[in-house]
Amino acid sequence: MADEAREPRVKFRHLDEEKWQEVRAIELPTGPAYVREKWLEFSDKCLSLYAKWDPGMMIHKHGHNSEHVVYVLSGSMTCGDVECTPGMHITLEQGAAFGPFVAGPDGVELFEVMMGDPRSFPADPEGFEKLLEEKNARRLPNPPIDMPDWIEDTRN
Repeated sequence: MADEAREPRVKFRHLDEEKWQEVRAIELPTGPAYVREKWLEFSDKCLSLYAKWDPGMMIHKHGHNSEHVVYVLSGSMTCGDVECTPGMHITLEQGAAFGPFVAGPDGVELFEVMMGDPRSFPADPEGFEKLLEEKNARRLPNPPIDMPDWIEDTRN
């Protein structure tokens, strides 16, 4: 029996119905800071998500194994030397790296889309260690996340 092709479909997801996942964590002088995400679509073709970063949260310079789009909804962050405020759109081509990221005093809320394998790779780990030291911060272990069965969590 031949496999029949699946018809294209439309899927609807509402942000309020999705669970938060803590995906990154650091310890600041004021206490722990997190990146929290709600995954709206996660397939082998696309990951789209809504993210909230606590004030002062930092993420190392990195790239992704796919094209990646970031849109700032509210708050602010720096990406390297660029101040990103509401309305800022960032396009990361596959293989390029961006960051480090530092959330502003009110944190930042983002909408992100990765077209393909969303996993990341580090860039300039020494620079990030220096940034953490300057901010009197330290990395915390990556919180456990509920990855789909078909993809390996390579954050550690």
